[in-house]
Amino acid sequence: MKEKKSALQAAFPTTIPVLTGFTFLGIAYGILMSSKGYGVGWTFLMSLVVFAGSAQYAAVTALTSVFNPLSALLLTLVVNARHLFYGVSMLDTYKNAGKYKLYLIFGLCDETFSIVCSAEPPEGVNRHLFMFFVTLLDHFYWVLGSVLGGVLGAFISFNIKGLDFVLTALFVVIFLGQWQTQKNHAPAVLGVVCAAACLLLFGPERFIIPAMLAIVAVLSALRKKLTPEVPQCR
Repeated sequence: MKEKKSALQAAFPTTIPVLTGFTFLGIAYGILMSSKGYGVGWTFLMSLVVFAGSAQYAAVTALTSVFNPLSALLLTLVVNARHLFYGVSMLDTYKNAGKYKLYLIFGLCDETFSIVCSAEPPEGVNRHLFMFFVTLLDHFYWVLGSVLGGVLGAFISFNIKGLDFVLTALFVVIFLGQWQTQKNHAPAVLGVVCAAACLLLFGPERFIIPAMLAIVAVLSALRKKLTPEVPQCR
């Protein structure tokens, strides 16, 4: 019990930025679900079981249109395909996680990935427990925000346009934090360049997958030069 308490206390401070972002973005999602006629219970289940912010937003359209399972499947794959790259990079990290492994895989999202890869638990804290609580806390924040939004949406009507920018702001904060803590900025610069080039070539609707592939290809090609200082997910 003491071991778990120490891991939780170590994990919580690293997730505070996620708490802020997920709460507001979750509220926006809950309000959106409410505006489409879905009660708090459905919002809670979606966030608890699906736990994929962007896919959940996209799913609102699928839920309110003619049922097309193939289209819904393809949409989900396109929106969340980036998780394939996260999963591959975490194979060694989660390899010996034991009973926590399945939940760590399920709960892996953009923000959790960033924290697990960049944050180092204090000496004496079990790393797998630390990762588990980071994942659990992030999951809880999203569910909490969604439920709050569902409750508010049932009683209050207001314009939520632009509220989803919270997630973009969160990514910027995490990126800047990693930039300040790492000496080698080459991987970050290469990632930005690849993403910008793909945005210009493919447009905002289709650039994510090509950008991911380009980043993986470039970093793989330069791995020997970058490996000495590139932070690894432990």
